[in-house]
Amino acid sequence: MLTRKNTEIIFGGDYFPEQWPQDTWKEDIRLMKQANVNMVSIGIFSWALIQPDENTFTFDWLDKIMDMLAANNIDVCLGTATAAQPNWLTRKYDDILFVRESGEQVPYGSRQTYCVNSPSYRKAIRLLAEKMATHYKGHKALALWHINNEYANKNSMCFCKNCEKAFRGWLQKKYGTIDNLNESWGTVFWSEKYSAWEEINTPRASAGGRNATKLLDYKRFLSESFFTLYLEEYNVIRPITPDVPITSNFEGDWSKFDHYLFRNHLDVVSFNIYPDPGNPDARKWAALRHTMMRSLLGKPFMVMEQAPSQVDWYPVNIPKPPGLMRLWSYQALAHGSDSVMYFQWRASKKGAEKYHSGMVPHFGENSRVFKEISDLGNELKKAKDIVGSTVDSKVAILLDNDSWWAVDNPYGHGTKSLDNEVFWSANGQPFPTVLVSYFGELEYYFNAFYDLNIPVDVIPVDYDFSKYKVIVAPILHMVKPGFKETIENFVKKGGTFITTYFTGVIDESVGVFLDGYIGPLKDVLGVKVEEYNPLPPGGKNAMKMTGTIKGFKKKYGCSIWCDVAHTTSAKTLATFVEGYYTGSPSFTENQFGNGKAYYVATRPDKDFMRDFLSKIADAQGIKISQLPEGVELVTRSGYGRNYGFYLNHSGTKKLVTLPKGKYEDLLTGIAHQGTLNLVKYGVSILRKTK
Repeated sequence: MLTRKNTEIIFGGDYFPEQWPQDTWKEDIRLMKQANVNMVSIGIFSWALIQPDENTFTFDWLDKIMDMLAANNIDVCLGTATAAQPNWLTRKYDDILFVRESGEQVPYGSRQTYCVNSPSYRKAIRLLAEKMATHYKGHKALALWHINNEYANKNSMCFCKNCEKAFRGWLQKKYGTIDNLNESWGTVFWSEKYSAWEEINTPRASAGGRNATKLLDYKRFLSESFFTLYLEEYNVIRPITPDVPITSNFEGDWSKFDHYLFRNHLDVVSFNIYPDPGNPDARKWAALRHTMMRSLLGKPFMVMEQAPSQVDWYPVNIPKPPGLMRLWSYQALAHGSDSVMYFQWRASKKGAEKYHSGMVPHFGENSRVFKEISDLGNELKKAKDIVGSTVDSKVAILLDNDSWWAVDNPYGHGTKSLDNEVFWSANGQPFPTVLVSYFGELEYYFNAFYDLNIPVDVIPVDYDFSKYKVIVAPILHMVKPGFKETIENFVKKGGTFITTYFTGVIDESVGVFLDGYIGPLKDVLGVKVEEYNPLPPGGKNAMKMTGTIKGFKKKYGCSIWCDVAHTTSAKTLATFVEGYYTGSPSFTENQFGNGKAYYVATRPDKDFMRDFLSKIADAQGIKISQLPEGVELVTRSGYGRNYGFYLNHSGTKKLVTLPKGKYEDLLTGIAHQGTLNLVKYGVSILRKTK
């Protein structure tokens, strides 16, 4: 259960009563009841109203709406209001606003203008959290605490004096001595050697390429800073309200900080997801992000925000056509969410997000959108049996933030961006090619499993692998101490390990492994990589199978990158057919103990991915569901029952062949056997009866 109260699917959204006259509140409650809303998030951006000056706290308006919601059995996810500091606080304390790489202090006038390491900001949020928790302790409506909002959305990088000072302290704790730091950073290069901690600054743009280890350490430091910022409030709230779960809503973008740091201090994983209706692969884009959130704690998560219709930040903001909002809501549930919530309840009349859709649009309750919202809210009562169940996966894809930052961050290429601005400029750390992408490769492998309807988890490299049969590590660029032993033990016991090109190149200090780029993984893979050949934009090569292998074609296309490798103990299954490395391995298999390790030296075309992963699934006894194009199947399990979510993402009707047995649809009560008809955007949740 997400909270100690919910036995049904949580349904509701962000509610901002402070934006409306109090006469509207009664109307809101009436419509919430009509739509079967059972939870709203409030208080998220209300700091200026709750604390109008440094010495005054007022809760009158918030008390009133909290009491109204409680009287109508609507739970509250209560925001701590700390995501947007009030103007008076910013004017009084000049260290609060964050500083851009250019040295410019960001002006006040939006949300998340604070510096993550500002002592003044941290002191203020501790006090506000204490006042909020003490005041609402024991309130009937309080079901969940919502700390801050979308950490690092606008302010992921700061270069102020507070961050510089904190960074020096972080480095001193990590390295102990300045000599250790110089050794790790390789400062002998370009005469960068430091003689005192005070000499170290933030890694702003310089005359040429910058120190890669310093850049990565700064990213690690800021990532940990957001976690310790969360703890500032968590450690205040927990002892005051020990029985109330705590969450902080994340974004779908995990590149800005390491979300795994939060694992032991989150009761509920919640996040916001906004797929683009104009993206033909939106269902896969969303499925991956749902999977990442479910995997974070390995239990049901919470969709805190999605759009009832269109958003307001894409170049063209396409509304969700009839049926798509319902379909994507059920997709979230299929992948492990126990909630369906939206931003926001009532579309704003004023402010920066007034063109963002609401559950109650500007048109009001007679709108198409509100009718769909109301119908869904009432339909979800029929699906309450899924609450608490989750998705059982035998395949895991590894997500390593250090490898991600070392490959995808703009300091590597000078062409990519975080925060909608170029942080690491074109004179950042040189890199072999701008075309390779750590997260892009992870997504490529995820999508290949998705196309086979094989569920996966997305987990960190320090996770317990024992429940899995297959571990996939796309571009595991950095191999950390202990991983060699962990993955070798996994494969020895019968597991299957798959990794790709540009893996095992650097260690934790961004130093290159010598004697072969595959580094510590050369034994389990039976391969050593001599050099690499990034392909030009649009460049192609091909992989020729070395023999007739059941389930494989004779030849496959490939692109992006080609490693030039040599086998030691591995069997070469395919070779490159073009280039000076013609005949070198492009795809290998190594028997290691009772298991096998596979190495893919390039980006193969999708038909290879289908054939390869089908072979792996068959060898490990993992079921592949053959379904019509555009139909997704995800199974949630719990309480001795399985719930098969059949989701039709195509624009036409689809006929699905069902496994043997008799099934009942939770949403309609209709029995099915043999086949299932799915209308456009249709959804069925089937439970086997015989």
